[in-house]
Amino acid sequence: MREALIIIDVQNDYFEGGAFPLYQPENALANILRLLEKYTKEGRPVYLIQHISESKEATFFLPETDGVRLHASMEPFLVSDHVSTIEKAYPNSFFHTDLQEKLQEQKIDHLVICGMMTHMCVDSTTRQASELGYQVTLISDACATRNLPFGQSTISAINVQNAFLSALASFSRVETTATFLSE
Repeated sequence: MREALIIIDVQNDYFEGGAFPLYQPENALANILRLLEKYTKEGRPVYLIQHISESKEATFFLPETDGVRLHASMEPFLVSDHVSTIEKAYPNSFFHTDLQEKLQEQKIDHLVICGMMTHMCVDSTTRQASELGYQVTLISDACATRNLPFGQSTISAINVQNAFLSALASFSRVETTATFLSE
């Protein structure tokens, strides 16, 4: 089995001071960095997915802004021969990108997915990966989301996270960072 780490949208707009901050993204980032360090030390493939908005209505991830940039913590890893960046314009990291081709070239059959936002890009990418036939492991505490409005109420980020992770368990093996790293 050949495995790759997919890190989705760890970009400045999702952090404090950004245009679309998530709930406690620093907690997810700490676990993402643990995974990233392991994969780069072992020389295993890593794909950093970067969302760049093309829509005129977009309010975040706008081209040529600080918010669209990958979080500074990712920069030291960009020099690794095993780390590639894939730009996307849609929630699904496979849609209109060359991610699938790159994974096929490397004969990858198992994806370990983490990143931002659980209820949007992580969800869409995880489902698509499963439907494309990949074995998928989703790292629950290396993902972040936000409160969502619904009708006259607001669904807390914790409830959004739990609902999406429980649904994604039908498409992936959902594990914590500690459990995954101990295997």
